[in-house]
Amino acid sequence: MLSKRLENLNPYVPGEQPKDREYIKLNANENPYSPSPKVKEAILDVVNNSLQKLGLYPDPESVELRESIAHMINCTGGVLCNAYQNGCGDYSCISSAQDLIPFNVTPDMIFCGNGSDEVLSFVFYTFFDTDRPLVLPKYTYSFYPVYAGFYNIALDEVNLKNDWTLDIDKMLLEANKYDTNIIFANPNAPTGLALSRLQVKEMLEKAPKDKVFVVDEAYVDFGGQSCIPLLKDFKNLVVVRTFSKSMSFAGMRLGYVVANPELIKAMMTVKNSFNHFPVDAIAQKAAVASCKDVSYYCVNAKKVAEERESFEAFLCEKGWSVIPSKTNFVFAKKNGKSGDEMYKFIKSQGILVRHFSTPGIEDYLRITIGTHEQMNALKKIMENL
Repeated sequence: MLSKRLENLNPYVPGEQPKDREYIKLNANENPYSPSPKVKEAILDVVNNSLQKLGLYPDPESVELRESIAHMINCTGGVLCNAYQNGCGDYSCISSAQDLIPFNVTPDMIFCGNGSDEVLSFVFYTFFDTDRPLVLPKYTYSFYPVYAGFYNIALDEVNLKNDWTLDIDKMLLEANKYDTNIIFANPNAPTGLALSRLQVKEMLEKAPKDKVFVVDEAYVDFGGQSCIPLLKDFKNLVVVRTFSKSMSFAGMRLGYVVANPELIKAMMTVKNSFNHFPVDAIAQKAAVASCKDVSYYCVNAKKVAEERESFEAFLCEKGWSVIPSKTNFVFAKKNGKSGDEMYKFIKSQGILVRHFSTPGIEDYLRITIGTHEQMNALKKIMENL
């Protein structure tokens, strides 16, 4: 009764979503802060004044949302923790000098989907061929291999260097050998390390020019350097982003791509051949409100980055090996202890962190940065290890 291709699927395993008791959840890289109050206002406005619209299909092209995302990116430079508040009102942020975008991002450069995972699915289908392998790091976002299996795309996984950084030279060697695509998260997950914009630029200059080069910026708002400014010179660059992390939108689901208009048109063709209405009406309204109140999220991103640095220092003092992070999580291990042992002990004390059984990283824990109070609770537990 089942198709043969189903036998080859290896589904993604998300972080625990326990139902048996209340935990402090630091295992899924969710944002510890609530969405902007403006989001609540936007949702209530739909419910109270436009409820009948929920019986109608949403805008399939997400026109207002794409305009708002473009405006937000132009204001902030694409890295929220570096942006400065600029008075009050809509889009009241300005980018730091290092993040200034040398052109105007326009709505036709934006593609929206039901979470960045769905957006990535469209990216895989639109740009990656089945007759050649896709180049990616050995340890990166674990949904990439899932989609590769779903679309029957072979993988060319390149080991990280001993310091956990991407082996740029080897990735470029493989990409040029097969004349194929590259994808990686920047900052990377689960390591938390990030390439600079200059390093990505140098990769783009040496990678195949006729193949799409994908940079997944799910975590860039917490301290990385966005590659959006590189779109001016590299028409094959595709930047994938999400509202789930820095915009406190994980429960609502919204992801997007920033790329040149021709690539966006191609993705629209795929979307309209699969699901013409991926972003629902409430999500569109809530996301527009989020973009307009971007200064609220800039403050929260700074809080997370500051808490992360404090927590990294604490772990080092307690004898943990810590990989310096540019994300909203820390990847670390307790010397002399197994990752599974540490995960189980911390869980027994009422806090969830993420443990991977993958060989090579099985002794590490990925710990999401929560509020100051949540991190203090975790510190007390760790002091007893």
